[in-house]
Order: sequence, then structure tokens, then C-alpha cells
Amino acid sequence: MLLEHTPSPFSREQFTPGHITCTGLVLHPSLDAFLVVHHHRLQRWLLPGGHVEGHDEQIWDTARREVTEETGAVLIEAPRPALIGIDVHGIPPGRREPFHLHHDLIFAFRAVSDRIVPTEEARQVAWCSMAEADRYELPANVRRCASRATLEPRP
Repeated sequence: MLLEHTPSPFSREQFTPGHITCTGLVLHPSLDAFLVVHHHRLQRWLLPGGHVEGHDEQIWDTARREVTEETGAVLIEAPRPALIGIDVHGIPPGRREPFHLHHDLIFAFRAVSDRIVPTEEARQVAWCSMAEADRYELPANVRRCASRATLEPRP
């Protein structure tokens, strides 16, 4: 449906019905947890991710860039990270945007170390185990992707 409405599905200015975004599910080096950020606008814990930029060479570069910008995590280099999920969700209206959909591509990564830092974009970041998913009130799509990521072959 998205591709029927626009020749620019990656443009953050495409609101009908929305645009493509990218997210990274980052596994802890020990593989027993994954990275979550508290989204300040939506007021909930989610995976790090965001909008495609013109300088992102590959679609997964968007997810890698967003993870790094939001959390400071250093990721293991992988030529082509696994696509472990696609999620379409509504984004409430904001200052300059009407309600729209994010057609979110979710890629799996693995961190080099457990070092993460809060940033201006994500003031709270944490490693979350599957056992802690309820504590962070993670949506079902995040839990499914985390399960997939732990079963996928990793670099």
C-alpha cells in the first residue's frame, strides 16, 4: 500500500500513509539481553531507530546509524545484518507532523561491548533480558524480534 502512494517511501515528509523507518535490535555481547531506549515523545521503551537519511548507503545503515547516535553502542561490523522483522505502527501527530504510519524494518546487530550511554535523543538506555520484557512493557513485536534475533546465526 505504501508504494502505491508515493515514489518517495523513505521521505520523512511522506505522511499518506507514512514512510519507511529502520530499527536495530542490538544483542548484548553475551547474547543474554538486547538494547532498549526510552522514547521521550512516545513515553515508552522501544528499540533504537529512526528515519532514513540521504547519506545512508544501504537501508540497514539507517538502523546502524540510529543505534549509534541514540546509545553510543559500538556494533560488530556485518556486511548485511539480518532483517528480523517488519512492523507498521501509528505515530501520533506532533508539532510539524500529522498522524502517520511508520513502516519499520528491524535489523539484528551485536554489540562489541556492554558500553552504552544516554544521549540527547535517548536519555535512558538499558540492556533488557527476555525475562525483563514485562518490566519495560515491551510490545509484542519487539519481543518477537528479540526471540528471532537470538535464534539467527550471528557474526
